[in-house]
Amino acid sequence: MMSGNALRDLNTLPASERKNDSSSKGNFTKTCNGNTIENVEELQKKNPSSVCINGGETVNAAVEGANLEVEYIESENLGDLEDVNTCLEKLLPGLESKDWVLVVETLNNVRRLSIFHREEMHSMLGDLIPLVVKSLKNPRSAVCKTAIMTSADIFSAYNDDLIEFLDPLLVQLLLKSSQDKRFVCEAAERALEVMTTSVFPMSLLPKLQPYLKNRNPRIRAKASMCFSRSVPRLGVEGIQEYGIDKLIQVAASQLSDQLPESREAARTLLLELQTVYEKSNGLSTTIPEQPEMNSWEHFCQSKLSPLSAQAVLRVTNIAREGLVIGS
Repeated sequence: MMSGNALRDLNTLPASERKNDSSSKGNFTKTCNGNTIENVEELQKKNPSSVCINGGETVNAAVEGANLEVEYIESENLGDLEDVNTCLEKLLPGLESKDWVLVVETLNNVRRLSIFHREEMHSMLGDLIPLVVKSLKNPRSAVCKTAIMTSADIFSAYNDDLIEFLDPLLVQLLLKSSQDKRFVCEAAERALEVMTTSVFPMSLLPKLQPYLKNRNPRIRAKASMCFSRSVPRLGVEGIQEYGIDKLIQVAASQLSDQLPESREAARTLLLELQTVYEKSNGLSTTIPEQPEMNSWEHFCQSKLSPLSAQAVLRVTNIAREGLVIGS
């Protein structure tokens, strides 16, 4: 079940997150004795004592402020750590720090550990995930986006081991993927895609399902897209085990949703379910009508209200007619 905090977070978008920002880089401005430094390279020249941020850029930890341009390093470009044990010891204090530069550096170390030393960090997940969630809520873009990228790497590394910690991560990623700050939104969407390909759908689908009814239509749309992507990974037997009747009811409810993303996700899911149903019942997908009692049409009418069944059959019949015409 979702936590109370997760449910409350879903319905609260800070005003700072509703501002437009189309940049793919994080720009941070602080004062430094009245001076500004144009970029990281110049900062390095002026201040050789520095810390690593986002894998490649460096920032002087002692400088109280500078105008910095930070590149976000993709997972495949992250290098390994030199001292794993020391890094592990500093993870939790680093993530709890009030120094945002240190938090970003530590988040990137979490990413490196996930990629190169997943077993060593596994026992820390229970303490680590709440701090990653805290960073996801941070209004500073560098911290927030790096935490999103950290979430994606954690999904890739730990798969189903994250299920008991998933709710707070999921709600924040749905929120971030639904906001107007484009470069944060796009990063969150990528993290959600990684989640749907990393976490076993039999465990993930029940986590996603409550968000399909959220009062925020953008949350519903992102959840619908995740749900639709996850179902095919069950396979024919998995879909039957989960309950094709449950899945068709979910898809039917999204067909009339406010946003086109939800409706398109529902259509994609319905076509998948139709294919699975007809394969499992030995029915052809190219015959326009099936008079048998186990036909797709009869199944829809037996599981849905008349209006919902009509809407579902309209979607699947159009696709079938197109298949017949194209054959």
